[in-house]
Order: sequence, then C-alpha cells, then structure tokens
Amino acid sequence: MSDAAAVLDDVCSEGDELDLLVTGLAEEQWALPTPAPGWSIAHQIAHLAWTDRVALLAVTDAAAFAGEVGKALAAPDTFVDEGAAAGARLPAPELLAQWRAGREQLLRALRTAPPGARFPWYGPPMSTASMATGRLMETWAHGQDIADTLGVRREPTARLRHVARIGVRARDFAFSVRGLAAPGEEFRVELTAPDGALWNYGPVDAVQRVSGPALDFCLLVTQRSHRDDLAVRAEGADAEQWLDIAQAFAGPPGAGRAPKGEA
Repeated sequence: MSDAAAVLDDVCSEGDELDLLVTGLAEEQWALPTPAPGWSIAHQIAHLAWTDRVALLAVTDAAAFAGEVGKALAAPDTFVDEGAAAGARLPAPELLAQWRAGREQLLRALRTAPPGARFPWYGPPMSTASMATGRLMETWAHGQDIADTLGVRREPTARLRHVARIGVRARDFAFSVRGLAAPGEEFRVELTAPDGALWNYGPVDAVQRVSGPALDFCLLVTQRSHRDDLAVRAEGADAEQWLDIAQAFAGPPGAGRAPKGEA
C-alpha cells in the first residue's frame, strides 16, 4: 500500500468517526455554539463540506479552483466564515448529506489521481498524500470542537501522527505568518503516542526541544486548547516562542483559545 493510500484510509476513518458523532443529532443541537466564536455545530460541518468541495476542484478542475482562490484574495478575512455560514443555513439533513457526498467524491478523486500528481492550493501545491493529510487534520480539529460542544471525549488514535507531522512541518510558517524570522536550526520534537510509543522529529542532539503527549501537541498546533492547559513542554527560547504561536493550518494567525480558567 502506498503512503497516499494509507493516509486516505485514515482520512476515511476520521470522517466516519465524526459522522457517527453527528448522526442522530436533533435539529436544535446543530445550532449549539461551539468553542469557535460564532460557529455552531452546523458551521463546523459546513466548513468541512466547503473545504472538501474546493479541494475536489483543486484535484479535478484547476481553472475552477483558481476562481476560488480569487474569491479568497478578494475577502481574505471573511471568505472562510462566509463559506461556513452559507452551508450552516441548510437544513441539517441536507447539510449532512452534502458533507457525506463531498468527502466521498474527494476521496475517490484522490485515490485515482496519477502517481506524482500535485494540486494547486491556497499555499504551495500539494501532493495526494499532503492533500489527504490536510483533510484529516481539519476533520480531526473541527471534530474536536463538536466533541467539546457535546461533552464527548474522543479516544485518541494513531491517526494523530498525521496531525502531529503537519504541526512540526508548519513551524516556520507559524513564524512567517506573524512577520517573524523562523529559527535557523531544527528542533527536536518527542511526542508520546496514544499507544505509548514515541514519535520523534528532528535531530536527536538539537538544543531546542519540545516534548509531551501527542494528543496535547495536536490540540496545541490546531489551536483547540491553550498552551497553559496542555502538558507540552519546551526547552530553549525559540522552542518556547514556537509553542506560543504554533499553528498547523494555513491562513492568517489564529486567535487560539483562552485558558480554561478564563473561558
């Protein structure tokens, strides 16, 4: 099985898990506010459906996707919220059906993409595996908002390795998007996986180091929890700064979440 095929299998599993979480929700539950300001559960699913749709365009119709990029450039601060709001206005059964159909179409397109294909995106072009990894990260992160809203604790899985990898690779982006110079040296990142194994990134002798549970690191880089509420630790001034600004997602700097005591 190729790397891309393995990631796509995990994307499918992540989507199925979230689908189980929202299936059967009452109409009024779709309107419950989530930790993302101004976003209900419907907004969260609508955003995933919207992103799957534009990802499908990136994979199958580059010209149409370029039109979506133009819309984003015309309204960089609002286009994401506008896309979520449009979908959230749909009746819940229609929104759920739209999300299911869209993610199935995207998975099919990615599974049949030619080897070595690269697709346009809002940043650098993406390979099949990178596109799939991004979709898994978003599904997991927005699913976390929904789980938190419903008071559900999700069991962490080995699929978190994809989220962690994006978080590590996005280190320099987190600095640059804030107008900061990225550190010149690599960091060592050591994360404890859900099964107790260690996921290691970077040179073993690096001075700047980050360590902690993989789940907590993923919550940090997706900005689903405040650093003060997580057991992620840094050694070195640059690593300390990174943990204050880390983000695994594209776009402008996220506002993050307040510490639990201030929420």
